[in-house]
Amino acid sequence: MENSRNFVLVLTLSLAVLIGWQWAMDHFYPQPDEVPVTAEKVDTPAEQAAVKHTRTGGLTDPAAIAQEEADLETALATPERVKIDSDRVAGSIALQGAMVDDIVLKDYDASTDDESGPVRLFSPRGTPAQQYSQFGFLVNGQKVSDDALWTADGGVLSQDNPVTLTHQTGDGVELQLVYSIDDNYMITVDQRVANRSGAPVVVQPYGLVGRTSDTASESLWIAHSGPIGTFSGSANYDYDYDDVEEAGRVSPEGTTNWVGFTDIYWLAAMVPDAGAAPEATFRSLGGNTYRADMIYDPVTVPAGRAYTTTSRLFAGAKESGVLDAYQDAGIPQFGLAISWGWFRWFEKPFLWLLTHIFEIVGNFGVAIMILTLLVRGLMFPIAQKGFASMASMKAIQPKMKALQERHKDDRVKQQQEMQKLFKQEGVNPLSGCLPMLLQIPIFFALYKVLVLAIEMRHREFLWIKDLSAPDPATILNAFGLLPFTPPSFLAIGILALLLGFTMWLTFRLNPQTDPVQAQVFNIMPWILMFIMAPFAAGLLLYWVTSNVLTLAQQKYLYSKHPQLRAAAEQEKAEKAAAAAKAKG
Repeated sequence: MENSRNFVLVLTLSLAVLIGWQWAMDHFYPQPDEVPVTAEKVDTPAEQAAVKHTRTGGLTDPAAIAQEEADLETALATPERVKIDSDRVAGSIALQGAMVDDIVLKDYDASTDDESGPVRLFSPRGTPAQQYSQFGFLVNGQKVSDDALWTADGGVLSQDNPVTLTHQTGDGVELQLVYSIDDNYMITVDQRVANRSGAPVVVQPYGLVGRTSDTASESLWIAHSGPIGTFSGSANYDYDYDDVEEAGRVSPEGTTNWVGFTDIYWLAAMVPDAGAAPEATFRSLGGNTYRADMIYDPVTVPAGRAYTTTSRLFAGAKESGVLDAYQDAGIPQFGLAISWGWFRWFEKPFLWLLTHIFEIVGNFGVAIMILTLLVRGLMFPIAQKGFASMASMKAIQPKMKALQERHKDDRVKQQQEMQKLFKQEGVNPLSGCLPMLLQIPIFFALYKVLVLAIEMRHREFLWIKDLSAPDPATILNAFGLLPFTPPSFLAIGILALLLGFTMWLTFRLNPQTDPVQAQVFNIMPWILMFIMAPFAAGLLLYWVTSNVLTLAQQKYLYSKHPQLRAAAEQEKAEKAAAAAKAKG
């Protein structure tokens, strides 16, 4: 009975922590309020109250969204712009300051609304959703002004047509930025200096990416959002926006391989010239704005000579195959812009298999179910071994009880005799646990793939328009019939109900000999249903499919090892009889 009390106590405390932690943090330690900021104005806390970070990022305050639309219309209407139009990227470069500040991704819609338009990754500096990049020069220690108007030669920037921006400093030094773009998301910038003056000049090429954290996605324990880069071949996820805000300036150690900012699905990162070792710094500019800097060592360009360095800017979607291709082409650990973690050797093959199944069946939800079936099929021999071990342990249960009774006053002797019994019967008491331990990293890897994979974003399945978002059909909105979105902790959808029910059936297939534990396991599926309901629908679909397969697997294995159920039922009957006798 004491064990039962302890079990209930531990379970209750665990659930209290799971359910109560977020509420307590929000109630007693509310996050600093944030709103869009402009270059001229830092918002007060009272003005920042409407901003809320979501898993996928973006503006959430209607006022900020309206302001963004108005600011974009004004900023992008100016004629001093060079158009960008490649296979996957559209936008423009501002000639004033040579700012790459207008990028949309053609292959990704901003929402599931048919009229939402493409995802906007870059917006001009000072707009509510500002994110931009600039490549330029320090000439004799002085930065070329952001107000400087560059001249363009080359028309529209596309895969087949590079564009050159030129600026004359007025003292015989000509600066050029030659932009080219590939068929994905990489812009290459040749930073050229031609010294036509009569004296040497000292130049420092640089690159920067600036942004606001108001549009940042949530930084989850399995999905980093914020400053990122690879330094001396090692991916760095050490800093978030709060760290940079607190320090003011952070300079990661090691040689800069690439540096920038990431969200769960999007990345803006600079890649330096091959063989160069620029200094990289993350800075807080105040008002929820941040900047990643990449500045090269000073170079003296003699009179009549020229100097060129080549930098690159990735501004696009974190597609695993695309990132890996850039890594294979020489950018160290670029594939780790997706924070795969320790189990990436499992995760990336799962993602490859999932996307190929999707290409065959044409539906991502069906692909998740088939992948789950394949993985459970591969794990079946391990599960079967675990059940066989449990059956062997049940078979020698009477002998174990006899030994425990015979040596109840001598624990050492009891353990020695137990070990001898296990050896004689050829039973390993740990072999039942080992299969479970082997399955943990595999199923965790599947979980991470479904959280991180942009391939699941906006994929439909039956009534669900976006498998990367929570199930929209909940009890409180009559399963989608009412135009109402309930609070996340009450948003119990169809998949969440199926999850609770299938989990309850799974527990029912494992007879509990302790009545208290049996009651707890009757309640726990429904508590877990509430906890898991706000998760992405694709994850719930995976769990429901896994539960159904577990039910089928357990039915089969119990039919192959009937002594397990018989022994459990017998033990349950014995305990019930003993309890009745004690009451009598």
